[in-house]
Amino acid sequence: METTKTSKKKSSSVSKPSTNGAKVPTPARHLFGTDGIRGTANEHPMLPELCLQLGRAITHVAGRGKKHTPRILIGKDTRLSGYMIEQAIAAGICSMGGRVILCGPVPTPAVAHLTVSMRADAGIVISASHNPYQDNGIKIFGSDGFKLPDEVEAELEHLMRAEWMLGTRATGPSIGRAERIEDAKGRYVTFLKQTFPRDLTLDNVRLVIDAAHGAAYKVAPLVFCELGAQIHCLGVKPNGVNINRDAGALHPDNVRAEVVKRGAALGIALDGDADRVILVDEKGQVIDGDVVMAMCAQRMLADNELKKKTVVATVMSNLGLERALAKDGCKLVRTAVGDRYVVEAMRANGYNLGGEQSGHLIFLDYSSTGDGIIGALQVLALMLRTQKSASELARTAMDRVPQVMENIALPSKRPVDDMKHLQLQSSKVEKSLGVEGRVLIRWSGTEAKLRIMLEGPNEAKLRTWAKELAEAARKDIPAH
Repeated sequence: METTKTSKKKSSSVSKPSTNGAKVPTPARHLFGTDGIRGTANEHPMLPELCLQLGRAITHVAGRGKKHTPRILIGKDTRLSGYMIEQAIAAGICSMGGRVILCGPVPTPAVAHLTVSMRADAGIVISASHNPYQDNGIKIFGSDGFKLPDEVEAELEHLMRAEWMLGTRATGPSIGRAERIEDAKGRYVTFLKQTFPRDLTLDNVRLVIDAAHGAAYKVAPLVFCELGAQIHCLGVKPNGVNINRDAGALHPDNVRAEVVKRGAALGIALDGDADRVILVDEKGQVIDGDVVMAMCAQRMLADNELKKKTVVATVMSNLGLERALAKDGCKLVRTAVGDRYVVEAMRANGYNLGGEQSGHLIFLDYSSTGDGIIGALQVLALMLRTQKSASELARTAMDRVPQVMENIALPSKRPVDDMKHLQLQSSKVEKSLGVEGRVLIRWSGTEAKLRIMLEGPNEAKLRTWAKELAEAARKDIPAH
């Protein structure tokens, strides 16, 4: 459960995830979280037995009402456990008579794109994104390339618990087949290059690219190299256990050092499945998703390309982004945490730019989900068009409001509204901040951790208040 406490009036809105009207046998989701199923590989819920059941359920739902054999595409990142999970899901699909298309290691947005371009009935990504290699996860895209809404995930869980509803298993010649497509990466590289303006070139532009030893370890270097850039690569030697280890979007220090050392124009740090990116300017300064959204929104507004003069972000995005957009006559719509909810709000209201502070960037004119490489290409195009450096663009895009975060592990979860000590302390902080800041308190979607975020003009005060809020929460839920 997430509860948002904010001292802002109603200058921004928190939109609830949209639905598509599907009937849900059981609304509760126990396996699926904010972004699919995730956990330690070979432990519940990431067990091969469960993955086989999920493959069967997906095939049933994907093939419902179709006259053809369901075609389901599977991509993965570079984790060792990907082999186990891939084969288990494929077995489940084949047992239902489905056809499996194996893409091997490709970014999450590649699966979204290929699902549509190959006219598959569903796309499955095996990845735990930025998590360490011991974890793994499963994300599912519909035939339209968008992540499944909550109610469809709930239906899949229901079918996994009640397999009798799936009907008779395929036998004889009806058993499904699996095939591997060798040109999956090439198809995606071609698509990515088409998103870069044809009148521009990256000739002689120096870049540092960190693929986090993950899914983009081949794709990312190819894209930027084929567009003419001079590249230096990090994190392109996966061995099954080094994904995200001191590399990529979560650890941009290596990129920062190399950018300064090599005089590069931009550093590009992707995460394990390349659906998010953190950029580094030529001075070694980090540029997060909020700043990229501000930069791109200003360009799109000037070119009359920003639909409804609106950007969609989550409740975690910095207040400075909202203020920067407001100066240009634009609006920020906020959603619950998770890029899927950003996308759902964009689709429901006809917006085309959104993302998260963490580096998920959604350019809906090009992709149906967050794509780190597309985000980097958009910034490079902006640099070339304006003939400005990344640092200059970032400096003028927005003024960041000091932001402090505190994560507290507690023995159990309770609704934030029922935590009396926390509510009392939160009200005091909100009163002190007034319209100059925000208070956001929410539970983690996967564990008993309370996340406290404060924004305001005085960082020292914010840190003091964050500690006081943490102590109040511990009084509400004391250790046993």
